[in-house]
Amino acid sequence: MIAKIGRSSNLYGALEYNQLKVQKEKGQVLFTSRIIETASGIYSTAQLARSFEPYLLANRNTEKPVLHISLNPDPKDSVSDERFIAMAEEYMREMGYVQQPFAVFKHTDIDRTHIHIVSVCVDEKGKKISDKFEKRKSMDVCRELERKYGLIAAEDKGHKREDKIFNPVDYRKDDIKSQIGSVIRCLQQYYQFQTLGEYNALLSLFNITVEKVESHLHGKIRQGLFYMPLNENGEGAGHPIKASLFGRNSCLPALELHFARSKEALSDNGTKVSLKKAITTAIQSTDNQKDFKMQLTKQGINTVIRVNDSGRIYGITFVDHNSRTVWNGSRLGKEFSANVFNDCWNNAIKSEIKASGQLQSKVSKIKVMEDLFAEKPHQLFDFLNIDGQQDGLLETLGGILPDALGEDFNEQALGTKIKKKRRPKKDK
Repeated sequence: MIAKIGRSSNLYGALEYNQLKVQKEKGQVLFTSRIIETASGIYSTAQLARSFEPYLLANRNTEKPVLHISLNPDPKDSVSDERFIAMAEEYMREMGYVQQPFAVFKHTDIDRTHIHIVSVCVDEKGKKISDKFEKRKSMDVCRELERKYGLIAAEDKGHKREDKIFNPVDYRKDDIKSQIGSVIRCLQQYYQFQTLGEYNALLSLFNITVEKVESHLHGKIRQGLFYMPLNENGEGAGHPIKASLFGRNSCLPALELHFARSKEALSDNGTKVSLKKAITTAIQSTDNQKDFKMQLTKQGINTVIRVNDSGRIYGITFVDHNSRTVWNGSRLGKEFSANVFNDCWNNAIKSEIKASGQLQSKVSKIKVMEDLFAEKPHQLFDFLNIDGQQDGLLETLGGILPDALGEDFNEQALGTKIKKKRRPKKDK
């Protein structure tokens, strides 16, 4: 079993997140402790919040007094409601929060049934409850609960992690976060890319997409990233996952730093000229998209093409595994922009890309490998089918996340909206 502990200043956001599951019949209030009871046994967000208010009003200086904990047994574990309740109580007791009000919600919206616990980490006097060595303590409690209730131990799956590293994400499996994390934690070490679009093209090879979102909080604009698995058609499959859950290096500030470093490293590099030569040769020696992509694939270069609903190509990106770089077509030059390839393949207008011979003089001025493609593509990409059978996935990318975010993508923003609705008007 895995426990995840989140903290925030937004009680309404945490409660409403879970109440939405209940309203959609994909969850239920399983148990409450020190919560004001209702005659019907049915709770609203406002009713639940009343039991926490004395603690939050007494809060001295704890910036994030709200606890939002999830307990996640293995999907193969069959846990009854009674056991979920007993496990929640025991977990809260061992973590030092059993004297606080808390509500336990059972979620059934995914194959892995699990519970969420909403509570506060300050006592009745507003003093923060110690969270020293919290992660270690939580792991110890989970191991004890596994032993006591006969659950599959999370540690037993540790040896399988290496098997998942660098494999394409399979959205049908239950360990989506683990699959995505195994990929994105390492890509920055191996590949250089200068924009979020280029990063997305690289991620698409692993059936992953990333989207930047913005929210307004206290008059300030906050930006963040969400990762999502893709299905075999390149469409979003499953709920978006906040970048912060994968670690600091997966978040926007770290990526922007990587963009800047990549730009500097590639500003005076023979890689660009070498790639342009390969693309020029491919487009001049083929007359359709499939053959073009196939020729580049055999040289260790993947082509990611973005097409709109009408079939028009609006974006093209090249992933060169030989130099471990990612290039948007327009960054290589206007003769490699999406419009050029759209005219060539959809409108039968052959572009006037410079012949490979014209590029040779430039190549000779820059130190490049004698054999442009002598080095095999990195082993990260051994899974790619050289026969180009992944065309369906690579044809589609970008613009898919906003419609798929749903209510789960930003608990903080959700709570903020509720607070705004409840804010009383000031007297004039």
